[in-house]
Amino acid sequence: MTPPPARVLLYSHDSFGLGHLRRCRALGGALTAARGDLTTLIISGSPIIGAFEFPERVDFVRVPGVIKLRDGAYTPTKLTVETADAFRLRAEIIEETARVFRPDLVIVDKEPLGLRGELTQTLGMLKSQGARLVLGLRDVLDDAEALDQEWARKNVGPALADLYDEIWIYGVRDIFDPLAGLTLPPGLDARTRYTGYLRRDTAAIGRGQPRFALPADPYVLVTTGGGGDGEGLIDWALSAYEHFGDLPPAVVMLGPFMDPAAQERFLARAAALPEVTCAVFDAEMERIVERAGGVVAMGGYNTFCEILSFDKPAVIVPREKPRREQWIRAARAEELGLARMLEDPAERGGSRDIAVMADAIRAVMHQPRPSAAFTPGMMDGLDEVVRLATLWLGR
Repeated sequence: MTPPPARVLLYSHDSFGLGHLRRCRALGGALTAARGDLTTLIISGSPIIGAFEFPERVDFVRVPGVIKLRDGAYTPTKLTVETADAFRLRAEIIEETARVFRPDLVIVDKEPLGLRGELTQTLGMLKSQGARLVLGLRDVLDDAEALDQEWARKNVGPALADLYDEIWIYGVRDIFDPLAGLTLPPGLDARTRYTGYLRRDTAAIGRGQPRFALPADPYVLVTTGGGGDGEGLIDWALSAYEHFGDLPPAVVMLGPFMDPAAQERFLARAAALPEVTCAVFDAEMERIVERAGGVVAMGGYNTFCEILSFDKPAVIVPREKPRREQWIRAARAEELGLARMLEDPAERGGSRDIAVMADAIRAVMHQPRPSAAFTPGMMDGLDEVVRLATLWLGR
């Protein structure tokens, strides 16, 4: 008898930004490309998940979106319901989806219990049914002390000890160990796997093209990722172009989660600069990075993977709040020769020097490429995820 097709469920809480969704999309595409008998379903709260194309046998279920406010509380992004009701609805959709889909393997992105614990009951159900549970973590999560306090507050320990079969870290331990300094259940290290970074390529995302014309000459890409916290970088970069006439062509990507009023202001400023092409969002970001001569960006995980994958010299301008993740990643990248870090004085109450940004833009395309500092296996993350998943699915 032919065994039934294998099923993988990916959970991405996506309260804000693009990182979790794009990481799950890359994982789902790699798994289905490697195995013709496998289908992948992504559970996501991203309001723009429908803007992306997905490979064959990869689909998604969208739960109602919520957003985290400055005071740490959550609120629904669209529905006019109480926050508790929004989370109850999310949890019930997640549980019913998992019950009907019956996954063999579940990969949870970053949040061990889901957003505000919305996965807890579903994980217990799936575990009792024999599904294999994996927690997938990016290379850097946060400052160890802050993360330890957060996980203690959320009571993550029992889930790590009793529910998860393995932890997959999408990075290299010699570069950074996101679990170092944490209070963890005994034996967790033996169930932790470092996969390497998740390589991106344009062949994996279909045949689409950017919605706007890219410059013919080599350009500097200025990108904020999702853009919700990227206004400072965009203002700094556009100010450099407004004051200096000898800068290379630029493509400036604002990000879909940037405040709409700020988007309008930046689009108007860019329109007055003939050497600057500016857009809010494009689902074909890999192609835009691939064609760039250099990158000036914030330090999110996906942008970092794209910089490494397409071997682009880069200047990383990290944020430091509310997490130190980007700063830690950028500092380590500079130490290893993978990229240059440019600290933003405004992150610590200082003022930005426009000439400093202009110098960074001029120099970025002449920096060494990150591949000069690669180590063996560093970019093998997707292949390793496929290998590990195949092992679990074969049991």
